[in-house]
Amino acid sequence: MKPVFLVGFMGSGKSTVGKKLATALNLNFLDIDTVFEEKYHMSIQAFFEKYGEPLFRKFEHEILLLTCTGQNVLVSTGGGTPCFGNSMELMRQHGLTVYLSMPPAALASRLLNAKRVRPLIQGMSETELLAFITNKLTEREAFYLKAHLIADAINFDIQGLANKIREYPNFDAKS
Repeated sequence: MKPVFLVGFMGSGKSTVGKKLATALNLNFLDIDTVFEEKYHMSIQAFFEKYGEPLFRKFEHEILLLTCTGQNVLVSTGGGTPCFGNSMELMRQHGLTVYLSMPPAALASRLLNAKRVRPLIQGMSETELLAFITNKLTEREAFYLKAHLIADAINFDIQGLANKIREYPNFDAKS
């Protein structure tokens, strides 16, 4: 079975939802951020600080290419993954893409209370964060909206989304 790719802004729940959704679909779960950190032996934040975003995006894309050939896997992508190079097109060609959609205020609330440090928003006030999310989401949503399926990440129904994925044309889940 082709991979399922979760896309969406940071804080939309791609990793958390992804694990539960992978279980519901009997798929293996893979988080691109985790793979990156394991492969390069450093946190994404440390990598950003030392090498910058352009090199991060290059290496992230290489990891994405490897996941495109995966079988029976649900992939949680980074928030910016679909927005660089031909990444969204690759995911659409090689698998099923699902956008976890959430409004800026809800994303800001989640990110303000998150345990994980996010390099792009580190040190921002609540007002700055909301402005940043609103602007970035405006830029990125054109990519996210190319997903095969769009799911409301606030009122999330794991089983409902699992059923939509199973029913999607040409999706060959065996569950």
